Amino acid sequence: MKTFVKSKLHRVKVTGADLNYTGSITIGFDLIKAARLDTYELVHINNLSNAAHWETYVVPGKHGEICLNGAPARLFQVGDEVVVLSFIHLNRDETATHRTVFVNKKNKVKNVVKHEIHCKD
Repeated sequence: MKTFVKSKLHRVKVTGADLNYTGSITIGFDLIKAARLDTYELVHINNLSNAAHWETYVVPGKHGEICLNGAPARLFQVGDEVVVLSFIHLNRDETATHRTVFVNKKNKVKNVVKHEIHCKD
């Protein structure tokens, strides 16, 4: 079994950081749909502004929303650009589709690039 990147939200902007929330990342439903994410799915978030990395789960929010909740609110500030990654485990000869979601300055989906993943070994 190998691990592959299933989806990527590329350079989305943080729209909120809520220290008093119990945890997670709130992602706009439009972005969730474009990346084929699921509610409560584990994701990795990488901050391009300060190299912070965080792992948490997805909860749906308003269109274009990217809000870091709980402890990561100390590491991710409004306006920071981040990359959100989700992963998939595949066995030999299994396939899946990788999706990279590109957005404009307001986190509106501009383009989704898809690539087939094929696990060879």
